[in-house]
Amino acid sequence: MTSQPTLNTAGSGHQGEPAKPGDPGAQGSGAHDSGLQAGLKNRHLSMIAIGGVIGAGLFVGSSTGIATAGPGILLSYALVGTLVVLVMRMLGEMSAANPTSGSFSAHADRALGPWAGFSIGWLYWFFWVVVLAVEATAGAVILEGWIPAVPQWGWALIVMVVLTATNLVSVGSYGEFEFWFAGIKVVAIGAFIVIGALAVFGVLPGADSDQAGLGNLTEHGGFLPNGPGAILTGVLLVVFSFMGSEIATLAAGESEDPQRAVTKSTNSIIWRIGVFYLGSIFVVVTLLPWDSESITEKGSYVAALDSLGIGNAGQIMNFIVLTSVLSCLNSGLYTASRMAFSLGQRGDAPKAFARTTQRGVPRTAILVSVAFGFVAVFFNYKFPDSVFLFLVNSSGAVALFVWLVICFSQLRMRKIIQAEEPEKLVVKMWLYPYLTWATAALIVFVLGYMLTDTEHDGRTTMLLSLLVAAIVLVIAFVKERIARGRRAEAARVD
Repeated sequence: MTSQPTLNTAGSGHQGEPAKPGDPGAQGSGAHDSGLQAGLKNRHLSMIAIGGVIGAGLFVGSSTGIATAGPGILLSYALVGTLVVLVMRMLGEMSAANPTSGSFSAHADRALGPWAGFSIGWLYWFFWVVVLAVEATAGAVILEGWIPAVPQWGWALIVMVVLTATNLVSVGSYGEFEFWFAGIKVVAIGAFIVIGALAVFGVLPGADSDQAGLGNLTEHGGFLPNGPGAILTGVLLVVFSFMGSEIATLAAGESEDPQRAVTKSTNSIIWRIGVFYLGSIFVVVTLLPWDSESITEKGSYVAALDSLGIGNAGQIMNFIVLTSVLSCLNSGLYTASRMAFSLGQRGDAPKAFARTTQRGVPRTAILVSVAFGFVAVFFNYKFPDSVFLFLVNSSGAVALFVWLVICFSQLRMRKIIQAEEPEKLVVKMWLYPYLTWATAALIVFVLGYMLTDTEHDGRTTMLLSLLVAAIVLVIAFVKERIARGRRAEAARVD
């Protein structure tokens, strides 16, 4: 049994290497001594944490889940929401003790070994550069509908360039853009919940809500019209819309008070998911029968607004979705670049990735990330049903891989922190270690269930994601073996 790494000896996260200033494992490591700057204000972090759980997938993808599971989709969202709350609690425990832009990748590096940090870091980076292409294209479709004089590829190029420039200026400019993007999302979904709830209970003046009512939860075939199995299928359809909850822990490394930021975002995750996900989906399935054709034709939120007789519901929702898309693009570029920066710091990526400008911006990491995003956008236009489809499917299960690695990292990191610096355990995972093991088991179950899902491409996504993960793991082990050989040779020469 190998000895556990300690907080004091994980300079780059790799056992046996001395701690260096700015490395994620170094004592007192933070934005200043890593080259990054603490340019994110507390209000930025608060809104990033709130807005991070509201992705475009909630607005766009929920209609498929409702059509599959009926009102029972609420249980699917509740199950995945619980999973995210537990995973975020584990991540919060580790990140509050050691805030770093590498977040779970840096924690995995120290707790499980260099292979884990390398693998999950690159997989996560790959996930976000593909997301950049998906979101840029989604935003371009909406913008072309408003201003058709500019072609779709032109709009995709414009939004990518603008947000790249924003990220290159300073972390503060990223935080400011995200503050307003997230603010619009929060206000919009909050207004939707309030207006919808008033209509459901029949107290919204002037609304045409004849179909609204709690009866929609049990009529039209019952609460589970397609049987209990549809809940698990619903889980597969909604799980990826929760990706982004962890961004606040990455951003905390560049905040004024990292520990406070992580603690606050971790403690608020329950009500954020409860209000924004469960609250809004509850409104949708009570405003309209789950089997209403308008839900699949127009999208769940547009159909819900239309049912109240609210004019231009489609355009209102397009604006909100566009805001979500731009927010996701902005955060995706930030997240991918900071993960690349952390990999560069730990020697798992070219050293240039870890260099920062005078403003504390990892320019090379940003430009490389956006370059791959542009390549993915090109594939989306040139080979949408082959190369781009492969990219999307092969990154689809990364969210679950990340969550599983967080579980196993926390199991070891708790012991390390308790032994070395117990005063840093300001956030603690509930019922440790039993709830951690239960969460890991649930994630493994969901991954296994994906292999049985042929109707919604779950099996294809899972197999391709496993293929990419296997390739990255092989590279990680080969790299580690080479490094070990070089260290042995250096020791022999000495």
